[in-house]
Amino acid sequence: MRVTQGAFSFLPDLTDEQIARQVAYCLDKGWAVSVEFTDDIHPRNTYWEMWGQPMFDLRDPAGVMVEIRACRDANPNAYIRVNGFDSSRFWEAVRHSFIVQRPKYEPGFALERTKGKGRTTHYQIRPYATERPEGERYTNGKR
Repeated sequence: MRVTQGAFSFLPDLTDEQIARQVAYCLDKGWAVSVEFTDDIHPRNTYWEMWGQPMFDLRDPAGVMVEIRACRDANPNAYIRVNGFDSSRFWEAVRHSFIVQRPKYEPGFALERTKGKGRTTHYQIRPYATERPEGERYTNGKR
């Protein structure tokens, strides 16, 4: 199963050149860029671990690419995304977000149904990966 979150998730993985162009787009707009990673890809998990500090004053995509590579080296089995944060008045929000690395092994999600009162049915999404300890979730049994 391929996790689809953020821009470009339904497309093939971006190359480093394409990532650099997206970073340049963010920087041209004056947005701060940040790099984040996680091994808990649940759709409601919006709080990923931040890699370093947000790059508010950076104007060259090469600096962001260095941070992405360092994050990849330190977290080879994690999801990594890049965010473009617009700090201008009345926005102050992430305007662009896309995944730049995903684990080779993505176990997917289970949809659990439970019956409630009357004829109601409740649904819950559970990632198979969370059945394993943190740090081993996307290793396919290998380290």
